[in-house]
Amino acid sequence: MRALTVIPLRADSLAVTDVPDPQPGEDELLADGLAVGVCGTDKEIAAGEYGWAPPGRERLVLGHESLGRVRRAPAGSGFSPGDLVVGVVRHPDPVPCGACAHGQSDMCRNGLYTERGIKEIDGYASQSWCAGIGYAVKIDPTLAGVGTLMEPTSVVAKAWEQVERIGARAWFEPRSALITGAGPIGLLAALLGVQRGLEVHVLDRVSDGPKPGLVADLGAAYHCCSVADAVAAVKPDVVIEATGAGRVVFDAIAATAPYGIVCLTGVSPAGRRITIDAGSLNREIVLENDAIVGSVNSNLGHYDMAADALAKADLDWLDRLISRRVPLERFYEAFASRPDDVKVVLTLDAAG
Repeated sequence: MRALTVIPLRADSLAVTDVPDPQPGEDELLADGLAVGVCGTDKEIAAGEYGWAPPGRERLVLGHESLGRVRRAPAGSGFSPGDLVVGVVRHPDPVPCGACAHGQSDMCRNGLYTERGIKEIDGYASQSWCAGIGYAVKIDPTLAGVGTLMEPTSVVAKAWEQVERIGARAWFEPRSALITGAGPIGLLAALLGVQRGLEVHVLDRVSDGPKPGLVADLGAAYHCCSVADAVAAVKPDVVIEATGAGRVVFDAIAATAPYGIVCLTGVSPAGRRITIDAGSLNREIVLENDAIVGSVNSNLGHYDMAADALAKADLDWLDRLISRRVPLERFYEAFASRPDDVKVVLTLDAAG
């Protein structure tokens, strides 16, 4: 079968190659691949910045934002042929650590976890794939066109869960949220904020293209300015930071209302230095009981939360997040950014 593969740590090695057909184990389902989303992580792996092939192999099948249709499933598994499914990205370490042993591999303590399409396990950018029945999630048939949004939505669902758990340390009734960054993670974070009944503000660099309209159609406010200007009218109780830009990160930390919570979801590049007033920032965090938390990846429970959130969302709005759908054999187009891109998807089935 055909699959999008890469030699990790080697730039310009991305290619569609022939790989063996998957052979499902006793507790695995077999799915026909329909589509995968392309994200910044995929582009960084393709650029040779990181990634790990399966042991004993040179190439890694890319793709972690999956969508497939079940071809065959174990009896009594809860899955049936024809079901739409997505595969979970992170798998627990073999030891396992305490978190992995409790179904929380997203919080793995020893770093021995594996990740589909990223770290030591093939991803989902292939014409068919297998997944253990505990690492697949069924989605509503109405989400067939947008199912690749499940994985990024699960990441956002975890971020909101972290915010709410931290907030519960005392009385917590947030009214406003600032989302920094209007990429897929930022827009989905805004969606879940609106679903929570919050006054949502989204900050991004661009002033035109699809992003302002997508935010407005959520009933949220769009800002194209500095963080300081964005919060001039309202101090956010919650900030979901989705850019990874160092200056934005620290400005966002300084911008919250007392007892504010900042959840960092964007991964910053190393080597870029900025100057901050660390003393004033520390003083504000301490005196206002602020909290800062990093959040990455997700576990099976977060996928369930994501499925619920997407089922409640406006389907036309979700569809507008997907800027382009590109056939597998023209993968290079999906990895070339365009100014109006929000989310680009690779189609894997013959009809795509």
